[in-house]
Amino acid sequence: MAIEDNPRSREQYGAELKRRREAAGLTQEELSQRAVMSRTHIAHIEGGRRRPDVEDARRLDQVLGTDGFFENFLPVLDGRKVAEHFKGATEFEGQAVEIRLYAPKLVPGILQTPAYAREVLSSGSTPRSDEQRDALLVTRLQRGRILDDPATPTVWAMFDEAVLRRPIGGPSVMAEQLRHVLALAETHRIRVHVLPFSAGYHALLEGFVSLMWFEDMPPVAYVEGLRTGRVWELPSVVRECQVAYDQALGDALSHRASLALLRSAAEDYENEARRVPHP
Repeated sequence: MAIEDNPRSREQYGAELKRRREAAGLTQEELSQRAVMSRTHIAHIEGGRRRPDVEDARRLDQVLGTDGFFENFLPVLDGRKVAEHFKGATEFEGQAVEIRLYAPKLVPGILQTPAYAREVLSSGSTPRSDEQRDALLVTRLQRGRILDDPATPTVWAMFDEAVLRRPIGGPSVMAEQLRHVLALAETHRIRVHVLPFSAGYHALLEGFVSLMWFEDMPPVAYVEGLRTGRVWELPSVVRECQVAYDQALGDALSHRASLALLRSAAEDYENEARRVPHP
């Protein structure tokens, strides 16, 4: 069975694993024990939701006697481009037990207030109707519901100082947004670090990064640029992103100092909002 490099390749890969497992007379549990993988991970692969790493694929080939089939077709699954900015990554975001974000320009979606998100979705080069904007707004705010659980996922948010200084929506919207992040941090729901302008160039300066870890699956990395996004599952690339995050974190302010900077910026916006005359 040939697997083409197209949006269905992951589903085809999973369907082929299921076909060959059943042909070998094995249940998912039996295959998991022989291949030293969790049954849940195998179920996700067969469902087209995850890919095995190289060692997993080799063990699958060995157990199923497939002569390198699953290892040889891994490359078509690496670095899948994501349509509609983060659509693919949301599948993983909802399953993650730990998320580490780096935001170079905007507050990340799961931390956005309705007013801030509305301003972001109303801007940009592509005109949207009010109905289109509101539909996107509902989806974005629903993503933030993963923070309703008091413990899972663990979330670290690292902001470039530009996120604090760029007045998205004006001073009132920014003050509310920064106070929201502060409230999440002060109640220990998230951990916050700010990379100050004084840090100069750092390892993550070029774009948004989201690192995600899972209970029983390998970690992934999502990186984003202008109108593009990519989920990386290839272990070597994910590790490179993790190392870059750790290096940037070393240049960031401490959690306590970051909260002090956020608080100061929020106060500045609040003072500015009071000075703006109301119509």
